Amino acid sequence: MARGQGPAAQTGRMSTVADTRFFTRQGPFSGKKLAEVAGGEFIPAGDGSADSREYVGIGPLQSAGLAEVSFLDNRRYASLLDETKAGLVILAPAFAKRVPAHCAAIVSSTPYLAWSRIARVFHPARVARAGVHATAIVGLNSEIDSSCEVGPFVVIGDGVKIGKGTIVSSHTVIGDGVSIGEDCRLGSQVVVSHATLADRVTLFPGAKIGQDGFGFAVGPEGFESVPQLGRVILEHDVEIGANSTIDRGSVQDTVIGAGSRLDNLVQIGHNTRLGKCCIVVSQAGISGSTELGDYVTVAAQAGLIGHIKIGTKARIGAQCGVMSDVEAGADVIGSPAMPFREFFRNVATLRRLSRKPESGGGDAGTEEK
Repeated sequence: MARGQGPAAQTGRMSTVADTRFFTRQGPFSGKKLAEVAGGEFIPAGDGSADSREYVGIGPLQSAGLAEVSFLDNRRYASLLDETKAGLVILAPAFAKRVPAHCAAIVSSTPYLAWSRIARVFHPARVARAGVHATAIVGLNSEIDSSCEVGPFVVIGDGVKIGKGTIVSSHTVIGDGVSIGEDCRLGSQVVVSHATLADRVTLFPGAKIGQDGFGFAVGPEGFESVPQLGRVILEHDVEIGANSTIDRGSVQDTVIGAGSRLDNLVQIGHNTRLGKCCIVVSQAGISGSTELGDYVTVAAQAGLIGHIKIGTKARIGAQCGVMSDVEAGADVIGSPAMPFREFFRNVATLRRLSRKPESGGGDAGTEEK
């Protein structure tokens, strides 16, 4: 999750206002209106210049102009606040006294959340352009709400249901019997089969949902595939990153809990169950029949073996190898996974043991044989 003013902003490569070729833009808005949206306290500029000012967009501290909104959520970039030309800045109470005289402020205990809300006001998600493209193929007995947008070369199987306001982008394939809720977003070249999607689900380009799980038995002449008879259930407000894959269950369903976010290039095995608001970061893999509680975080390139349980609010570190259950609220790292303190204590011990001993006395010129 990007927070604060990052390296791109420091180098000036970030655009002050989002490119309207790619992003819709609304506005202008008053500072008081934006504070209401953000759930923060509006503080007028110290010189009185912002009492009736309206704002047309957003931008980073070092390049935003007087009619634009910026934010500060990282002490590392506090010095940028002193020289900003932005007309309105979102920040925490600790920085309120550092706001330049020309600049109004929205003070919030959660400035990044406030920034997110204001950014969405200026740049709301695109709404569906109702209609089915002439090149799309729709199977028998499928029900597509008239408000949906179905793009070029989409293939929709038999008996599919798609709720109102959903966007299905080009070259996406939806298998027979799939059910998709309202206001969902399916990117280009997505494939969905054997699945039920609730409302406001987002599948980024290339995501694959509902394919066979990795299940086989060993017979006298080699491997014999085991039928995968479950489904994939994506609950409300789930987001699945580009080129991520979620296998359907073997004899029960694979479930991704409400509000969970999967990054790009994530693999979820069959029968896996994620609780609500879990985070799985890029290149992580979760093997079959593993259960995650609510609010679990799995960092990049972590690997979890099958048939284990990860407790609520546990955090799995990057490149972690998890081979047994993890208690609720635990922080683990390393392979095999262990508590953070134990891991770094082991690292420190290994470093001490690996140091070369200081050269001692002995006769000059002698060699050890």
